[in-house]
Amino acid sequence: MSEAETPTETGAAKGPDGLGGVRASAAGVAGALALAWQAGPLLIVGSAIAALLEALVPVAAAWFTKAALDAIISRGVDGRYLAAVGAGLVVTGLATATLPHFSQYVRRELERRVGLLAQDRLFEAAERFVGLARFEDPVFLDRLSLAHQSGGTAPGLVVGGVLSIGRGAVTVLGFLGSLLVISPVLAILVLAAAVPALLAELRLSRGRAAVMWRVGPVERRELFYRQLLTTVQAAKELRLFGTGPYFRALMTGERRTADAERRQMDRRELATQSALGLMSAGVAAAGLVWALIAAWRGQLTVGDLTLLVASVAGVQTSITTLVNEVTMAHQQVLVFDHYLMVTRCGPDLPVPARPRAVPALRRGIEFRGVWFRYSPDRPWVLRDVSFTIPYGRAVALVGRNGAGKSTLVKLLCRAYDPERGAILWDGVDLRDMDPAELRSRIGAVFQDYMAYDLSAAHNIGLGDVTAIEDRERIEAAAHRAGAHETVMALPRRYDTLLSRMFADPMADGDDATAGVTLSGGQWQRLALARAMLRDRGDLLILDEPSSGLDPEAEHEVHTRLRRHRMGFTSVLISHRLGAVRDADLLVVLDAGVVAEQGTHDQLMRRGGVYAGLFGLQARGYGTPEPADAGTP
Repeated sequence: MSEAETPTETGAAKGPDGLGGVRASAAGVAGALALAWQAGPLLIVGSAIAALLEALVPVAAAWFTKAALDAIISRGVDGRYLAAVGAGLVVTGLATATLPHFSQYVRRELERRVGLLAQDRLFEAAERFVGLARFEDPVFLDRLSLAHQSGGTAPGLVVGGVLSIGRGAVTVLGFLGSLLVISPVLAILVLAAAVPALLAELRLSRGRAAVMWRVGPVERRELFYRQLLTTVQAAKELRLFGTGPYFRALMTGERRTADAERRQMDRRELATQSALGLMSAGVAAAGLVWALIAAWRGQLTVGDLTLLVASVAGVQTSITTLVNEVTMAHQQVLVFDHYLMVTRCGPDLPVPARPRAVPALRRGIEFRGVWFRYSPDRPWVLRDVSFTIPYGRAVALVGRNGAGKSTLVKLLCRAYDPERGAILWDGVDLRDMDPAELRSRIGAVFQDYMAYDLSAAHNIGLGDVTAIEDRERIEAAAHRAGAHETVMALPRRYDTLLSRMFADPMADGDDATAGVTLSGGQWQRLALARAMLRDRGDLLILDEPSSGLDPEAEHEVHTRLRRHRMGFTSVLISHRLGAVRDADLLVVLDAGVVAEQGTHDQLMRRGGVYAGLFGLQARGYGTPEPADAGTP
């Protein structure tokens, strides 16, 4: 995300001012209404009709009450007129009793449908991000969190706010019309008192949106600490090292910070709204005193007095509701702006409109003068890296931690693009291809592989979702990875849930368990099987594929891998140099550059970086350093 997209105290966080702010708010309202209309057009029409009826009912009830009182007092009115007035009161009473419940049901159903559609649209937009950069940007993650919160609720609330504003406006106009009949001066006074209330509430709504933006990072950290304190992955270390109280204190500190921000905002609201309430009460009291004096002088009938009191109260209540709905809708629009920014965000990496087809690999993959850094203010991770991965051969990337090995793999999978240089697949630049098609040709086991809280079959099948129900292919991949025996020993074999986070959906009665947990080595075999499920791919990437295995299992896995990758183009990464010494080509990285490359024997004779690292490991295993190490 560029600096221009990074929100501060302005924009979506604080609410833009002036003509640009009006346009932004209008665009936000339009976006929310469009999403709500797509989710439930009939619900919006039903809500609009109910809102109109709710707006007219109190005005009609006040007029029917005035007519009834005047008719009773005068005693000269036809009985049919009085009956009609009574029937009107009954109808308005029934409407008052039933309409709010209908509106509430429609509003909740609309919120459910909008929430479902908005969530799907949001994560569909997130899937369009080709690379990883945005998911490593804390500002974007804060925006994504707010987008997730607001996307499901804001459109429904904006629609409800717009309808409530319309309902309030109709009610205000109805009661103002009634007041104008009795006292034009009082009508103008009541209306004028609403202007400062509206301005004050709009300012408060901008403040609330700014608070939500400021506490977003704080709440994400609080959530992180809470997950640490409640997940099994962290439970062992927290109890062994006694760090639970430390993280609990950090979590509490973040909550206090967020609470302090909200408390300060609540105090501003208390002061502002109390002043507005006193002003409203003063206007109502003045109107009531004038009405009582006018009635005592005979200038108003009892019905007029009742209508005036109801109108003043109705106008003030409706204006207060109207102001609250305007400011709430304004606040929701400001927050919904985060949702719109994410869903309308441009691609993080360029994707050609007409991508070139990914050819079946026949010649190899070339890194040509590749330079890369994660951001302009950070140092270069790769500097002028050039080497070739020949077709059908195994290339091992070797080097110290931080040398750039994992970054090269990320570039190869097009999680990032080089800042300079190119990566060519049979002569075609990766940037000219469809990233999804490219990745469909690659199988990989990453050092930080995923352990899904799903069944064993799903943990393997996710390597190729087209085969997720193909048990034959899944079992074949498990056999190749040496995981089949482990899975067959599980309670329900491939259908066993590999998690204690959820109840096993296939368990019955007393056998209902929270699933099964695997060891690190067993999980690694499943991750390897997931990669091997792509047996029709062109490239196999193995990033520390045996780091969680014991020596016997490691030997077995590498023996299987050697058999499996025969004829495959493969990239190997391992800190255990003995596991990759048989690779066709060893590319040694040092501080982001290719320090040397060649076969194991060639590099040992050269006596460079690789020979030094291999010698250190050999001495660690008690193996005499080869006599040719360091020999030119």
